[in-house]
Amino acid sequence: MAKTASALHILVDNEKLANELLAKLKRGVSFDTLARKYSTCPSKRNGGSLGEFNKGTMVAAFDKAVFSIPLLKPYGPVKTQFGYHIIKVLYRN
Repeated sequence: MAKTASALHILVDNEKLANELLAKLKRGVSFDTLARKYSTCPSKRNGGSLGEFNKGTMVAAFDKAVFSIPLLKPYGPVKTQFGYHIIKVLYRN
């Protein structure tokens, strides 16, 4: 079972926008471009990159998604107390 992961995310404050961004990603728009333009998280400066982190480090709903969704495919929205996340997992170890 994986203990670490690396992921990108876009954090927005409403589900409608999260769904619109997910649709754009599925049409081939760059994750980096959308994260830099729309995300409210400081990680937007790095294209939404959260780097590598340990399982259990992130809030529960986010953590559960990262360690269960398919790799390299945008997924969401995932609701947490911070807002709505679109997540793309790069790898798990």
